[in-house]
Amino acid sequence: MIINGEGAILGRMAAIAAKSALKGEQVIVLNAEKIIISGNPKQIVEKYKVRRSLKNKADPEKSPKWPRRPDMLVRRIIRGMLPYDKATGRQAFRRIKVFMGVPNEFASKLGESVEVKKGVPKNYISINELSRELGWYGKA
Repeated sequence: MIINGEGAILGRMAAIAAKSALKGEQVIVLNAEKIIISGNPKQIVEKYKVRRSLKNKADPEKSPKWPRRPDMLVRRIIRGMLPYDKATGRQAFRRIKVFMGVPNEFASKLGESVEVKKGVPKNYISINELSRELGWYGKA
C-alpha cells in the first residue's frame, strides 16, 4: 500500500497506515513533510517540544525518544497507534516505510497510491514546519 501524504491530515493517515500494517501489508508513506496536523500551531509545537524534553530522572538514557526529522517523526507517530509492546505491533512497525518526497523507485507508482480523505482545516501546521520548530535543519 502506497500512501501519498501531500495535504493529508496526520491522524487519519496514520490510522490507515497502522491498520494496514497490522493486517500484514507493506505500507509506504510518501511526501511525509507535506502532511498536516490540524489545530492551533502554537499549541502543537509546544506539545511536541514538551515530548522531546521528557527525561527519566533515574536513567535519562531510557527516556522516550522523539525525532526531529519529518519522516522519522511521522513514523514515530504511526508507532503510537500500534500495540508496540507486543510482537504483532513490532512486526507491523517493521512493515512501515516513510519517505520525504518521492524516491525514484516509487515515482511511477504514485498514481496507484491510496488517497486519504483530505481537507484543509482552518488552523494547521505541516510536519515540515513542526520539524523546523523542533530544531531540524535539513533540506526543505
